[in-house]
Amino acid sequence: MGSGTGESDPGQPPAPPKGFRGSGRLLVSRPFRVIGPHVFPPLHRAINRLTGGRTLLDTPAQPMLMLTTRGARTGRLRETPLGAVPLEEGRFLLVGSNFAREHHPAWTANLIANPDAEIMFRGRRARVRARLLEGAEREQRWQTAVTWFPVWTRYVTVTDREFRLFELDPVADAD
Repeated sequence: MGSGTGESDPGQPPAPPKGFRGSGRLLVSRPFRVIGPHVFPPLHRAINRLTGGRTLLDTPAQPMLMLTTRGARTGRLRETPLGAVPLEEGRFLLVGSNFAREHHPAWTANLIANPDAEIMFRGRRARVRARLLEGAEREQRWQTAVTWFPVWTRYVTVTDREFRLFELDPVADAD
């Protein structure tokens, strides 16, 4: 297993590091869920632009990535900063929590319509293909996800929808 720093043995999923994960009570509060979507994504996008894609407001305990999808209806490229769960061999989990709001986030519909996407993670750009997880595989990966972001266990108590859970697999560049 990992060393508690987010690093792990090659081929093994990293262990969630110890660190500040935010107050679950604050993050699940109605004011945060109303205001958060209007404050944090634009803030992350601005920092990402200012640093040339090298930085998001993440920590080893709360990794973030920038997801670029093609709009399901418009076909336009869309950038979305997201909390990400690092897995083995360059794969990631993404949870469509949408601050526990009533509807699924648009980026999840984009991935369902167009599973090929791009991510920027800690200054590295990669092409990925998304898979919507279901059934037993979803349940297993959900347990991994909430180990990294425990607030998701509180989020599910304030909404009736099941969060969409995606696994992003790296795609080799064709030469």
